[in-house]
Amino acid sequence: MDYIDLLTNPGEAGVFATPRDVRALDDALDRAGFERWRVDLQGVSGKPELMRVFQRALGFADTFGANWDALHDALSERALDEPAGVALTLAHCGDVARAQGGHFERLVEVLDAVAENCYDEDIPFWVFIDGVAAADFDLPRLDEK
Repeated sequence: MDYIDLLTNPGEAGVFATPRDVRALDDALDRAGFERWRVDLQGVSGKPELMRVFQRALGFADTFGANWDALHDALSERALDEPAGVALTLAHCGDVARAQGGHFERLVEVLDAVAENCYDEDIPFWVFIDGVAAADFDLPRLDEK
């Protein structure tokens, strides 16, 4: 499947389970000129650690507030500097989803809100979540669009 038309449409962007054909996704993201961010959540078991991992992986300032609002603002601010679009991959999400399901659900909500903010600026912001069953968190799949 060629994802390029879908990926470049900000109205389609949001939070998704990682598609089965990762190579096709990677190829389309490269051709579209997307900024690629990756946050590895392996072993993360709580909100403070989750915030630290985001801060380190994405280079947030030392003044990062380490709360949901600060995460939303920091991601939105960085994404708005990427007019071609952003693809954020969250790897190994199973540990935090199992240990802190409520925090993981809140993270998904925050990421979806960032995608909405970016839509308002005509910037596609995609999040691909790996390591959890899509049905457990009502995550759509690109391969089903």
